[in-house]
Amino acid sequence: MNQPYPALAVGQQGPVAYLSGFGNGFETEALPGALPIGRNSPQKCAYGLYAEQLSGSPFTAPRASNERSWLYRIRPTLQHWGTFQKMDAGLWLTAPAPMVDLPIGPMRWDPIPIPDAPLSLLEGVRTMTTAGDASSQAGMGAHVYFVTRSMVDEYFYDADGELLFVPQQGALRLWTEFGIIDIAPGEMAVIPRGVKLRVELVDGPARGYLCENYGGAFTLPERGPIGANCLANSRDFLTPVAAYEDRDASSRMFVKWAGALWTTALDHSPLDVVAWHGNYAPYKYDLRRFSPVGPILFDHADPSIFTVLTSPSETRGTANVDFVIFPERWAVAENTFRPPWYHMNVMSEFMGLIYGRYEAKPQGFVPGGCSLHNTMLPHGPDVDAFEAASNAELQPHKLEATLAFMFETRFMQRVSAWAAGAEQFQRGYGAYGTQLKKHFDPARP
Repeated sequence: MNQPYPALAVGQQGPVAYLSGFGNGFETEALPGALPIGRNSPQKCAYGLYAEQLSGSPFTAPRASNERSWLYRIRPTLQHWGTFQKMDAGLWLTAPAPMVDLPIGPMRWDPIPIPDAPLSLLEGVRTMTTAGDASSQAGMGAHVYFVTRSMVDEYFYDADGELLFVPQQGALRLWTEFGIIDIAPGEMAVIPRGVKLRVELVDGPARGYLCENYGGAFTLPERGPIGANCLANSRDFLTPVAAYEDRDASSRMFVKWAGALWTTALDHSPLDVVAWHGNYAPYKYDLRRFSPVGPILFDHADPSIFTVLTSPSETRGTANVDFVIFPERWAVAENTFRPPWYHMNVMSEFMGLIYGRYEAKPQGFVPGGCSLHNTMLPHGPDVDAFEAASNAELQPHKLEATLAFMFETRFMQRVSAWAAGAEQFQRGYGAYGTQLKKHFDPARP
């Protein structure tokens, strides 16, 4: 049991505490005795609280995949309700979205500048691609976000999918009903579907990437022959301790449901959970704690060894979504072309760069940018990367000050009309392979 964690005022930048471990059965209370002992739903809860269960899986899911938490709150969610009105979701799209008529091939975007307009998270999401079908709980959306103002007396939850935040510029404070999470570039956070939150700025405008996972909840990948250690270790994932708002003020709650955005008026804050226990909760992770493994003699391993989290599908070994990173690491393989090889893949890859350079695309792919290499379309290093890697003296080399990531899915990704029409869309990028030279010489083995 953690120490009591008092309620904070709106906008207060107080200390934030966490519980460590991935998928643990946590318990935490912000007031002593708020959490029932030995039962979930007593006849009367301490402090006049309501008991409410939030289920992230069917009741009958196997124990290993069963997700639920009991929340002890000032008001139940049913009381955070009113007459909802449908509103324009803006540039936040949900699968299945229309297919934009673009030539097939690799696609890439320069960083999109943070707008000058005042944008909360809900106003600042811009969909790049969608895949699958949210209503059937399959697929994902790949978005960029821009936040230039904090949400004040505004609250939100996503019923369509869980949200994976990957900051690229500027920090965010995620006030969730489970507690408070601070994230900055180099970190990520996951907010499960149905979890209410408010997003605040910490140190100025923010930009980043957002994966909306419609399918199975993100979990740690199996390590297989790697064994018990390395990759993302469970102990490094952090879940917030209980923190609540007891605030009566004119507010609005927004709900994303079936691809539409709905809103209702409230007279209080819904972030009023005083205690909770369970394993369905938001969490954060420092990507710099990822312990990479790789080839130490020859050849290039599959990029799956860099998987941080995976959303499984009904097909074993085939992810609904994989979250993959390419962090700092040593390259030591002998007589080996060290960058990623040329390939075509049944999975589709949405990629972003948080900081530094990416080894296979040293030119034109810069922090804040993104690319799409879709299902069964060819891709690989550009000509500069190929020539440099083919002729380099192969000494041990450390890839430093770099962090790229990939949202990889089994579904074909559909580019949004906004992304297709963006000024930052590199319309000539798809032809980068034509610059590769012919080296074939039948007289020279």
